[in-house]
Parts: sequence; structure tokens; C-alpha cells
Amino acid sequence: MDMLTYAATGAIIGLIIGITGVGGGALMTPALLFFGFPAHIAVGTDLWYAALTKTSGLWTHHKKNHIRWRIALNMATGSLPAAILTGVVLSIWFGDAQSYGHILKSALGFMLIVTAVMLILRSYLSKTIGARGQTDTEASNLFSIKLILVGVLLGILVTLSSVGAGAVGTAVLMMLYPRLLPKEIVGTDIAHAVPLTFIAGLIHLHLGNVNFTLLAALLIGSIPAINIGAMISSSIPARYLNPALASLLLLLGLRYALF
Repeated sequence: MDMLTYAATGAIIGLIIGITGVGGGALMTPALLFFGFPAHIAVGTDLWYAALTKTSGLWTHHKKNHIRWRIALNMATGSLPAAILTGVVLSIWFGDAQSYGHILKSALGFMLIVTAVMLILRSYLSKTIGARGQTDTEASNLFSIKLILVGVLLGILVTLSSVGAGAVGTAVLMMLYPRLLPKEIVGTDIAHAVPLTFIAGLIHLHLGNVNFTLLAALLIGSIPAINIGAMISSSIPARYLNPALASLLLLLGLRYALF
């Protein structure tokens, strides 16, 4: 019965991801905490969930030439070492998962609040920052300090919370590169999120923080539901769903950040 419950949870969250593009770590990790899983298992398992669900999307975006690889590589230059260093600190500085569980919950709360704010601002950003569809010459730079620093911050926070590689990464790219097409922003963000969540997932696997039986149940429910959500997304008004999702994430964020 528990496995059916987890599969149903995966289906519900997968449907939301398909419709809105948001909800992987932002909803899955709190859901696992609600079911009574400790923070380290919730975060570690969700990182593998995110990595596996986004991998198929990566290949699709690559074939359609939606990915600005130099942007993704600059971000990964900061995020991947930062994720590894975060894992080293968790492994060496703290004796066991129980001792750093409160840090994971606080990081989760912070990132849920940030994700809620970014979700509220996403429509505003897409409408008001720059002219879409023009060439952004800065996006072709071989080396970008600001992207590397953004990557460092995401590497630390995603490893601690499993949240932010999607919604926060997308919003940052909107602000830094307003002339990129929406499909390029999404493709580039996924190109960065996949290796980051895999590396962070491997770190948590090394720490013993991944429940693969739970992961399998979540994927069984979510993979078909994501595709269904994508197919029906155009018929569901985002102006109602996004504020409701943002409000839920904000409440969850305050819950884990403050209590």
C-alpha cells in the first residue's frame, strides 16, 4: 500500500511538473518529509528523481538546438565543484545524517521561499526584461565570472535542499540573458541541472541518503504523468495555477525555514 501511495504522489507531482515546469524538488522533498522520511533521505532520493526525469528532456532540447552550451558549462564550472565541496563538508564536519538534518531542512525552507518568489516574478520577467529572440552576444562568452558565481551558489543550495536547479536557474537566466528565447532558457537550464543533480545525487548516495525502492515508485507514477501534464498544459490557465503553487511553496518554505 505504501508503494501505491508513493507512486500516486509521483503521478500528482509529475502532472504538476508537466503543466507548470515547476515542482520537482520544490514539491517532492516536502511530500517525502510529510510521509515521515528524514530530511537526508528526502533530499538524496529527490536529487536522483530530478536527475533521471530531466535526462530525457536534455536530449530532446539538444536535438532541437535549444541549449546554449557555453552558458551551461560556465554555470557547471561553479556548481559541480561547489556541490562536491558541500558533500565533503557534510561528510567530514558532521558525524552522521542526523547531525546535519536541520541544515538540510533550513536550506529547503530558504529555497522554497526563493522558488515561490521566482515563480511569482516569472511572468513579469518574461514580459518586461529585454526583447526576446535577438542575439545576446554575452551569451557566447567563453568565460563568465557571474555565471560561475551563480553556479557556485546553486551547487551548494541544490546539494543541501534538492531545490533550485529548475525554477531558480531559469529565473536567473531570464535576468542575465533577456534576449534568449524561452525555449533556449529552458534547454540551457536543463543542460546545467542534469549534471548538477547527478553529482549531488552521487554525493548523497555516498552518504547513504538514497532510497532506491522509494525512487522507483515515484518514477513509475511520475514519468507518464509528466507527459500527460505537458499535453494538457495549454488548456489550463497558468494565471490561476501559478499563484496557487507559489502560495503553497511559500507556506512550506516558511514552515521549514522558521520551525
